[in-house]
Amino acid sequence: MQNSYKRMDAHLSNLGYCTRSEVKKFLKKNLVCVDGIRVFDVTQKAYHNDVTVENEPLDNESLLILMNKPSGVICSHSDGGVLIYSMLPLRWQRRNPKISTIGRLDADTTGAILLTDDGELNHKLTSPKSDVAKVYEATLAEPLKGNEADIFASGELFLKGEKKPLLSAKMEILSPLHVRLEICEGRYHQVKRMFGALGNRVVALHRVSFGDFSVENLKLGEYKTVI
Repeated sequence: MQNSYKRMDAHLSNLGYCTRSEVKKFLKKNLVCVDGIRVFDVTQKAYHNDVTVENEPLDNESLLILMNKPSGVICSHSDGGVLIYSMLPLRWQRRNPKISTIGRLDADTTGAILLTDDGELNHKLTSPKSDVAKVYEATLAEPLKGNEADIFASGELFLKGEKKPLLSAKMEILSPLHVRLEICEGRYHQVKRMFGALGNRVVALHRVSFGDFSVENLKLGEYKTVI
């Protein structure tokens, strides 16, 4: 766990408690302590783990958040509509560096999405070499034909416009219109395009898990820190 040594204005502004210009006012208004001793000097340096605000430790220097994303929420910092970051506490929205989603889910796709302000971790988990398993539940427009699982597992399925076949994927049939699919890639609209390549259409899509992180115990819209 990080435990950096910074000035008080850097500690508080980077974590979103206030802007750098507001730190002096923040220290007057709130009980900010270092090793139990109240601080008023914005230039005072302290280790992150020694600082408390209103007797509570500072938020972690880096966050990893798991959210069960509802439908209609957009994974973007700038697009119109309901942005996923607006669902987080205001303090987290003001962090520097910014919190960003690890990959994206379409606006109409629900389920597991990770968010972090750790750029190195974000890159690691979104890299094509990451091989992180993602499990989806898909509801289909048409009943299964019966050969879908074999085609997805073959590692020979090409998506329209692409020159490289998909990696092998595992499919479990839950009903003729409902499947669970595990993939280790993150190509654009991949699950929808996989079924589209077989003449079917996904009408509802929910990501159950991303790597080791599952949202089965989180209600839609709920989130928790996992680091």
